[in-house]
Amino acid sequence: MNDSSRTVDVTEVIEKQRLRWFVVRLILVSWVVTFFDGYDLNVIAFAAPYMREAYALDASMLRDVFSTGIAGTLFGGFLFGFLGDRWGRRPTIILSTTLFGLLTLLLAKADTYWELVAIRFLNGLALGGVLPLIWALSVEYVATRYRATIVTLIMLGYGIGVSTAGPISVILSPLFGWQSVFVFGGGASLVAALLLYYTLPESLRFLATRPHDNARMARIVKRLAPERTDLEGARFVMSGLVETARRPWWDVRSLFSGGLRNITPLLWIGYAASSMTSFFFTTWGPLVFESLGFTRATAAYASSLNSLAGAFGAVCLMRFTDRIGAISVAVLPAIAVPLLLYIGFEPVSHASFIAMMAVLMIFLGGSHYGIISISGTFYPTAHRALGTGWLSAMGKIGSVAAPWLGYYIQDANIPVQRTFALLAIPPAIFAAAIFVIGMLERRGRVRAAA
Repeated sequence: MNDSSRTVDVTEVIEKQRLRWFVVRLILVSWVVTFFDGYDLNVIAFAAPYMREAYALDASMLRDVFSTGIAGTLFGGFLFGFLGDRWGRRPTIILSTTLFGLLTLLLAKADTYWELVAIRFLNGLALGGVLPLIWALSVEYVATRYRATIVTLIMLGYGIGVSTAGPISVILSPLFGWQSVFVFGGGASLVAALLLYYTLPESLRFLATRPHDNARMARIVKRLAPERTDLEGARFVMSGLVETARRPWWDVRSLFSGGLRNITPLLWIGYAASSMTSFFFTTWGPLVFESLGFTRATAAYASSLNSLAGAFGAVCLMRFTDRIGAISVAVLPAIAVPLLLYIGFEPVSHASFIAMMAVLMIFLGGSHYGIISISGTFYPTAHRALGTGWLSAMGKIGSVAAPWLGYYIQDANIPVQRTFALLAIPPAIFAAAIFVIGMLERRGRVRAAA
């Protein structure tokens, strides 16, 4: 048999690979991108107290500033997902990272409230294109046995980016003005885009659908498995990749076939509910802490501590997710519900409140990372980008609702502490949805895709 007739299944190579520097570098680069995605999207919450004074913003204006950015991420997920299918994951991720870096810089130059809203929407558009593509690309390069762990580690960059925004705003804003936090984020994001240009590989799934990229795929596979001596002249394919992978972004029929008929809507409901709670705290968190009597600096540090607590919860959960499955994710929001009710009704001191919030965010934040880590595992390779893209879009519905929820709570003059009792509803919905997924998984009604 000559070389030209030999076929190498790249999926098999990935499943049998050892963790080498090529994949580790991909994980680190992806982590950097998610870090600045998290920082650039959420630093406005820490700049909001200063911006409220500079622009004379009331609660409804703050709501619009917060929600337009998150709404932009919803449309950005669709737009850049479409471009990723046409141009490739690599150039699209580089493009979106460059754009959100430039637009974050432009936020520092906004002179009016309406300029701020418009730039914030465009910034969200670019920010929303990165995460789904990074998830899909990274998952393609790691074996199934530690896929959820790798996705969680990459997404930790997002949470740490959010938590870093607090201390950076406390340091920079009093010295250089609130605009400096956007200058820092935008400039650093442009450096990250340059790093991507020199290090980010193309998606294996994308290359497998284009026969003329066979040589390019051969070079990547050689880096995944340098011990292989049968790669020269071979034809490379990915098992499980079928023509339906070319369906347009709006064609979601494949996400409701077979066992996915139940899994997809439950994932959407759970992720939207989780996103509502998470984004309430990331957008309104510093202002809520100030309303409870904390100083501006303390409010920023406390909100950052909450983000770190969520990342810690994700680290604790990730190996259970790989070993036990989706049902392990349902435990954390179920524990969070009574804690939220307690904080909402019982008087606590400032120190106790900060400590209890950190514990609470271990459960809320950890479970939010958890659903992200399991989402891609239920979809086969051919539909994984489509599945994660639509899940991200559904989550954005909950994210957009969070600023509106904060506005209506303030407009109704509900005591700030009672807000936490109301916030117990989304985690309860989240826990129920993931629990049902876990039970379906255990009963064999659906299984994670290899």
